[in-house]
Amino acid sequence: MKIIRIIARLNVGGPARHVVALTEGLNDDEFQTVLVAGRVPEGEEDMSYIAEAARVSPAYIDQMSRELSPKDLVALWRLYSLMRRERPSIVHTHTAKAGTVGRLAAWLYKWLTPAALIGRPRRVLVFHTFHGHVFHSYYGKLKTRFFILIERCLARFATDKIIVLSPQLLSEINEKYRIGRAEQFATVALGIDMAPYLAGRRPELLKGDEGLIAAPVLNVGFVGRLTDVKNVSMYLRSAASYEKQAGADIPRAMFVVAGDGSLRAELEDEARKFGLTKVNFLGSVREVESVYAGLDVVALTSLNEGTPLSLIEGMAAGKPVIATLVGGVKDLLGSEIAKKDGFSVFERGIGCESGDVEGFTKGLIYLAKNEKLREELGSRGREFAVARFGKERLVRDIRNLYRRETSSFADMR
Repeated sequence: MKIIRIIARLNVGGPARHVVALTEGLNDDEFQTVLVAGRVPEGEEDMSYIAEAARVSPAYIDQMSRELSPKDLVALWRLYSLMRRERPSIVHTHTAKAGTVGRLAAWLYKWLTPAALIGRPRRVLVFHTFHGHVFHSYYGKLKTRFFILIERCLARFATDKIIVLSPQLLSEINEKYRIGRAEQFATVALGIDMAPYLAGRRPELLKGDEGLIAAPVLNVGFVGRLTDVKNVSMYLRSAASYEKQAGADIPRAMFVVAGDGSLRAELEDEARKFGLTKVNFLGSVREVESVYAGLDVVALTSLNEGTPLSLIEGMAAGKPVIATLVGGVKDLLGSEIAKKDGFSVFERGIGCESGDVEGFTKGLIYLAKNEKLREELGSRGREFAVARFGKERLVRDIRNLYRRETSSFADMR
């Protein structure tokens, strides 16, 4: 059974790891998978090396860019031509742009055949995975409404099954934004290779851009793309506030930023403007598990998230996490244990409202002063991550979903 899997680009983040894991895992006697990707634009980190490591060779379509462009028509035609050549049983798209162009190409492939005139379109099932969404904190109101309209139309006319990564994401997409029918949805959590994060090796902390700086007491780290939606500026503001209060009963800390992106220079300027003396921009780190191994707290300050990979990785490494309560973050942190002034303690981490620098700082101070809590949160987080987010589980869940849907599709025919 042939699958064409389409993603807009293999940039840093969970979606790239997700599609490579599925392509690698679903190439056997039962399934054959072709991975198709656009190119990573200048200013973003390219993660194609993870495909190389997994011996996955994507078919690249240069015209499939992130933004709306006349090149989308070329990408649409190339995808349609690829489907004509490969004759897939399943087309599975990931992320917004690939989801739009890929599902339109699949619709054309399904219906542009003489047999469709007598009600016999080509037999192909179309899946789409929402790894997050762009319905707030990305664009203005008019553009956002346009994208929601597109997704509603695609869900109705060009999609058989919609996959989301968390219950929270399901609630937002189906109930809040009224995309798709409830019966169209399936929830399948993200999956990663846990082995590197379970090693427990704490590296020698290096100076400069090569690694972490040996902090006086606590290493706090943000890991991810340096883009607007990650709101790294909030992280730096909180770091500056923390640094002013450190001393006596509040441990001193080093604040780490691991990742790259178009905002790096601007964020480095902000750090200087805020007077931060204990901050280190590491840039892009391929073996990111070594960063987590050297951290004491993993931080996330996003405005919008699907299921944030950095929190799953941090939990797998046994580190306590603190994050803004957006998207799938709530599903990761679990039930609320205690509500404090400006933040809450959850089963598996600390959470505060998006944009609340004061609340985030208070939560961080609370974590820093309570070593026992850090150990408890780290232990519960690791147990949860290993049980729920392994790569093997992801491949198994998607395999079983394909089997069920293709079986039902055959019965309907």
